Amino acid sequence: MACANANWSEENFSCSICLDVFSSPVSTPCGHNFCRTCITKFWDEQAKYKCPVCNKLFDTRPDLQVNTLLSEMVDWFGTSTRVKEQHCVEPAEVPCDVCTGTQLKAVKSCLVCFISYCQTHLEPHQRVAVLKKHRLVEPMGRLEDRMCKKHNQLLELFCQTEQVCVCQFCTETDHKSHPVVPLKEEYEVETAKLGKIESEVQQMIQERQKNIQEIKDTVKRSKADADREIADGVQVLTALMRCIEKCQEDLNQMVKERLKSTEKQAEGLIKEMEQEIEDLTNRSSEVKQLSNTKDHLHFLQAFRSLTDPPPTRDWTTVEVRPPSYLGTLRRSLDQLEETLNMEMKKLCDAELKRVQQYEVDVTLDPDTAGPNLILSEDGKQVHDGGVRKKLPDNPKRFKQCVCVLTRQSFSSGRFYFEVKVKDKTQWHVGVARESINRKGAICATPEAGYWTIKFSKDGLAFNDKPYVYVPMRAELQKVGVFVDYDEGLVSFYDVEARVHIYSATCCSFSEPLYPFLAPCLHEEGTNSAPLILSPVNQTD
Repeated sequence: MACANANWSEENFSCSICLDVFSSPVSTPCGHNFCRTCITKFWDEQAKYKCPVCNKLFDTRPDLQVNTLLSEMVDWFGTSTRVKEQHCVEPAEVPCDVCTGTQLKAVKSCLVCFISYCQTHLEPHQRVAVLKKHRLVEPMGRLEDRMCKKHNQLLELFCQTEQVCVCQFCTETDHKSHPVVPLKEEYEVETAKLGKIESEVQQMIQERQKNIQEIKDTVKRSKADADREIADGVQVLTALMRCIEKCQEDLNQMVKERLKSTEKQAEGLIKEMEQEIEDLTNRSSEVKQLSNTKDHLHFLQAFRSLTDPPPTRDWTTVEVRPPSYLGTLRRSLDQLEETLNMEMKKLCDAELKRVQQYEVDVTLDPDTAGPNLILSEDGKQVHDGGVRKKLPDNPKRFKQCVCVLTRQSFSSGRFYFEVKVKDKTQWHVGVARESINRKGAICATPEAGYWTIKFSKDGLAFNDKPYVYVPMRAELQKVGVFVDYDEGLVSFYDVEARVHIYSATCCSFSEPLYPFLAPCLHEEGTNSAPLILSPVNQTD
């Protein structure tokens, strides 16, 4: 059969009566082939025996002989056709375990043989009596994983107690008292949960995509901030360099002009004196010549002209003073300082506008207010009432000090708030960490958990050991407080003057921070004005 024509079609192996592939092909004496059943039935219905193809008549009913060669060829053609009709295995399909070379798609798996078969290799299980008793199921991959390792039986049940797949024998031994259900039933229950799981997974994906976008936005804003900072720095430093260059140019020109004036004066005096020296030298020559004459008449006549002194200046009162450069450099530096202050004011104004964008709306917490304090109903103002009230014992309350915290706290990011301090003679403003001591006298320093500035008769200072005093250009009316928690930065601003007061850097924050206000004692009315949490006015 190896030499059979691979291009033969079904027509080459078809019976001319039923037009189907030969079944038990037989040959007539005239050499034509038919299915045994077809030719037998044909002759049973005819009065004469003839060939359905060539119509040759036979005197008697011919003995039909099996065409062995044709039978083998028909069997080969049938097998070849079945193989061609089968599909090669795809990546997601179960392959036939018997195929060698090109693997075909399995159509059944045997749970006795633990083998998956294609249509061709399944044939013995459909024909042999012993193999027909094997349990065939839809194709399954990794059959060994579907069998109970202990009982070598198919895992077809699910133990709800231990949440494992079991076989029938397992339910009679180790899982005898456990509720079990068919795998399909548990599959349907768990499959119903996939929608919720998928929804949760999608939500987690969306959250992370949102976080990624927020990070990208942060990087984008950071780049914009960096570009703006560089641009501002270049602008300020360029202006300063131009001012320095101009100061240097003005200084050089002023010094040179003074030097030139002195040199010009000196040159005029020297020229005048040289002229006098020349005149005096000529007079000296005349005197020498006259002293050598013996002519009495000539001597007496010439001597009269020599006794009159030549016109000269009294040089004892004439002097050339070197120019004074005292104060020249200082005046140039004063001009530079004026330019620097102007640029610093512009810079601080821009900086303040940026930090004001982080404004937070905070209100004072009465549960933290010292017994002497009076808070407004809206929680925006506080002042010392002068009378110590009896209040419920509260672990959050300042027991002795005239201090108060806000209800709101901050554990990350940036925030900004403003406090009106106008008409007050003493106050403290800033932030404090949650764990500060509130029951005794406090030392409001960073070491104790406070980052504040204070104002008193001694001036304005950042609370530290020792105090860091800050010069005041004008009377403070409103203080801005900016905190960058993650960067460890606390900055204070004079809002009305639009200038920076002081910044505490490299701070270490590890717990919530609260805005902190201390109006201090009213001092018999001289310090009775309240501290007021004020909204930001961007037009300031």
